[in-house]
Amino acid sequence: MSRVTCLLFCAVLPACSPAPVRTAPQPRTDGGAVEVTAPNGIPVSLLPGASGNPAVPAAGALQIVADSLADTEVLDSIHDAAALDSVPELELDVPSWDLSVEKFAAHPRVQYYVDFFAGRSRERFQVWLDRMPRFEGYAREQLAAHDLPGDLVYLALIESGFSTVATSRASAVGMWQFMAPTGRAYGLRVDGWVDERRDPIKATDAAARHLADLTERFGSHYLAAAAYNGGAGRVGRGLTRMASGDDDFDQSSDDAFFELASTSLIYQETKDYVPKLIAAALIAKEPTKYQFREPADVAPFPRDSVIVDGGTGLDLIARLAGTTLDAMRELNPHLLRMVTPPGRTYAVRLPEGRAVMVAQRYADVPARDRTAVATHRVAKGETVTTIARRYGVPTTAIRSANSNARSKRLATGSTLYIPVSNALPESALREPELVTNTRSRTHLVRRGETLSGIASRYNVSQASIRTANKLPKSGAIRLGQKLVVKGATGTASKSAVAARTTNRTHVVKAGETVGSIAQRYGVRQSTLISVNGLGRRAVIRKGQRLRIPV
Repeated sequence: MSRVTCLLFCAVLPACSPAPVRTAPQPRTDGGAVEVTAPNGIPVSLLPGASGNPAVPAAGALQIVADSLADTEVLDSIHDAAALDSVPELELDVPSWDLSVEKFAAHPRVQYYVDFFAGRSRERFQVWLDRMPRFEGYAREQLAAHDLPGDLVYLALIESGFSTVATSRASAVGMWQFMAPTGRAYGLRVDGWVDERRDPIKATDAAARHLADLTERFGSHYLAAAAYNGGAGRVGRGLTRMASGDDDFDQSSDDAFFELASTSLIYQETKDYVPKLIAAALIAKEPTKYQFREPADVAPFPRDSVIVDGGTGLDLIARLAGTTLDAMRELNPHLLRMVTPPGRTYAVRLPEGRAVMVAQRYADVPARDRTAVATHRVAKGETVTTIARRYGVPTTAIRSANSNARSKRLATGSTLYIPVSNALPESALREPELVTNTRSRTHLVRRGETLSGIASRYNVSQASIRTANKLPKSGAIRLGQKLVVKGATGTASKSAVAARTTNRTHVVKAGETVGSIAQRYGVRQSTLISVNGLGRRAVIRKGQRLRIPV
């Protein structure tokens, strides 16, 4: 009889339950041999493989006894353990959170944005998910370094889709969507040469410090996120008003955000900001659960860099690094003109592992051959034409790179930057223009609003609102007052460029594309598309008339 048969046979015997108490064999008083029994009282002599002498059981029979005892012990242990209330259920592949995601996952606005991201915005959200692995690791490191939850990384997902060059209608820029004043307050350089809000490393450092400051102020990560979006002043005033007369209101809890969001004390965009964050986190942690593709593993954004002289072009560094100009632009999106700012040394980011090689090769390049932009101080009587002839460059290149060279006369002693590199496109070296948006809006003052808050919302100065509305110097405003808000003066965003007046028309010829036309006139493709309402596909046809911003 096989071992399995033996065990089955044992199972049906009435004596099998309850299990007998196993005791050591006792000596027989009649002088006979001791009978060895298996579990459930079956004599070993009856088991297969037993010898004819019951006093000397076969080795095979003893092994069966040992196996049966071991099986019974483990099975009994499993049965006993299953009955204990203290044994936790084993859950596999369940995401962990360091934000209160699960607590608010069922909130209606959270579910709305889960459906929105997984529905109408599925294609674009997949692009965002695919970008995320390149930057996520470093962002989590910086957040952790400031004692912040790593899951705040998903703020960048809803702010910009992890795009380093994203620009909002309010002129917030970069992966973390800093406004220029806030960026400068956290050490980011923003001028006509460099916009470090686009630098994914420096901007991430600044964002972590900013979020840490907001968290320290409000005591809640969700309130900090709301303040990151809507301004600390507005969130703080809203909480203060809610707490007045309510001693039980906890101003530093995550629940406080959702209570605040149920009032009119913050804007709708801010009310939806945290639900967007939670919805994005739910999808990003388990993309396949929502029928998204799992992002591919990609190399993290490199942190290697080399210090070079001011005015050094990315074309030279690309050649020294053995890579392309496009690759260098992707690593250095903050260098607005593909040139390091003249007058000082500056770090250029490089492909992983090439810093030493590039530094050595750069040291061998003669100083006169390093610069893509020369600095020229205008002497008395000089003109753009004479300066262009001196440097062997077109006058259009000088005027494009210097707004102060576009007038008829040059101011003696003024500084001009002369593009001397043939490898960089003239359009890349064009100086960003200050654009005055002449459109005006009417704003109805709401309860709790201040002049500074309104100015910040519309990206204008307080003085411009005071002047347009003849307000007192104190900036006092009243509930229900209508304010005229005139357009701001600032570095042109995509929307501002699209809004400015055009005075040139181009008739599309056979074989032309948006890209070729944009390159011809030194404007961005996105600008042409926006100004002419070409839509996402940007389809043009022969004979079509396009407006060209100048």
